[in-house]
Amino acid sequence: MNTAHHPMTRVDTAWRRMDTDVNLMMIVGVWLIEPRLPIATMRERVRTRMLRFERFRQKVVLGTFGAEWVDDEDFDIHRHVIAEKLHRRPGQSARGALQQRMGELASTPLDPAHPLWSFHYFEDCDGGSASVCRIHHCIGDGVALNSVMMAICDDGEVPAELDRAAGHGGHDGRDGHRGDRVADELLKPLTGLAVKAIDLTGDAVAKSLHWLVHPGEALAAARDVAAGGMQLANDVAALALLPDDAKTSLKGHGSGRKVVAWCEPLPLDPVKSVGKALGASINDVLLSCVAGAIGRYLRERGEDTTGCDIRAMVPVNLRPLSEAWQLGNRFGLVPLLVPVGIENPIERLGAVHARMSALKGSYQPVLAYGLLALSGLLIEPGQKALSSLFLDKTTAVMTNVPGPALPLRLGGSAVRQSIFWVPASGDVGMGVSIISYAGGVQFGLITDRQLCPHPERIIDRFGEEFEKLLLLTMMLPWDGLAAATPGHAAR
Repeated sequence: MNTAHHPMTRVDTAWRRMDTDVNLMMIVGVWLIEPRLPIATMRERVRTRMLRFERFRQKVVLGTFGAEWVDDEDFDIHRHVIAEKLHRRPGQSARGALQQRMGELASTPLDPAHPLWSFHYFEDCDGGSASVCRIHHCIGDGVALNSVMMAICDDGEVPAELDRAAGHGGHDGRDGHRGDRVADELLKPLTGLAVKAIDLTGDAVAKSLHWLVHPGEALAAARDVAAGGMQLANDVAALALLPDDAKTSLKGHGSGRKVVAWCEPLPLDPVKSVGKALGASINDVLLSCVAGAIGRYLRERGEDTTGCDIRAMVPVNLRPLSEAWQLGNRFGLVPLLVPVGIENPIERLGAVHARMSALKGSYQPVLAYGLLALSGLLIEPGQKALSSLFLDKTTAVMTNVPGPALPLRLGGSAVRQSIFWVPASGDVGMGVSIISYAGGVQFGLITDRQLCPHPERIIDRFGEEFEKLLLLTMMLPWDGLAAATPGHAAR
């Protein structure tokens, strides 16, 4: 049998090497399923659908000139879809026991001798089942992996493009060098392309990437060059000269032992209504609630948050959603100062809105992607030195991913909650994940036990901060709403 070898792109190589003694570069997620679903059904669905994505049958082999994806000739689905029993201490809830186990799994490396993913399946969990998924970031980003997870559901389908690519000798529908060619273009001087950085659907940014790879088509955008050149210069300076963020108990070298938490979802419609009433986006509203919850946690610990901002790295999708099935990593990062020191909910929302708006039209996501490609070319000490320029000035990673509007079903059972935890790198000790799902907004929080041993004391306040913002919005007179909008507050 011929064993397939495919070179890993430079960007994916960079993510593969980001594991540290305190942070593993794994995306961790959980599905809470009702009613109970047999593990045999889960294994069969993974085998018939997920494994059609070639990357999940391949291990990573490190060589002299980089890493390669190589077929695992000893692949065993029982090694990757693992049956577990939930062990509960006396008086411990099922959620508490599951969160404890997930913290242990988030702190445990995947086996490098085999494909870098696993499902730990709890067939009997609080009247239903729970599936805990761990996937190394080098396989794909959140948008790509979301596409894979949708494919294993009852109404999901393996993309037809995947089979067509396989029929033409492709692998996962993508040329192993394609990501490097894109990265090469990004490392060249950029022409004036208006990048809409905080468009999480990625279409506007992906169009800019298309122009970079096909510079002839960019001539039609020549009138943007002058303004884009100034914006580019400003963004390069902004990334190169990032000031330190606030020193809080959430920052420092952690223990490597992770703790995870989640809460019941917020209904999405009221979040939309508050955003519309105050002239802010849904993302602005949710991030302002996160900032409020973190600020309250710090003040209750006796820390002074006056004028305090912590920096969060916010991932930005750089691919059209029609190409999500191609796996790999195609996203950039923007640094956001999160105003944890502002206690007034509307004033805090105004600050978040102003800062997010300032990032729109930014080249920073594309520049960050280019830096990742560059770091993939360097030896590991060089990559660590480059990434430390940003990670040493960062407290958290925060991401917001749109999920399905209707509940997912698996083997006839319903996925009641879908939650994931974003990984961090370097010494960054906090990851905040927000996902919309089935009419609700779900928050997930992962922290280092040494820096924040009780993440539930933060995440339980997300909903409380939204309730305060909602109440204040309802109390405003109609003729006062315009004056209270984030844009007006920022001015």
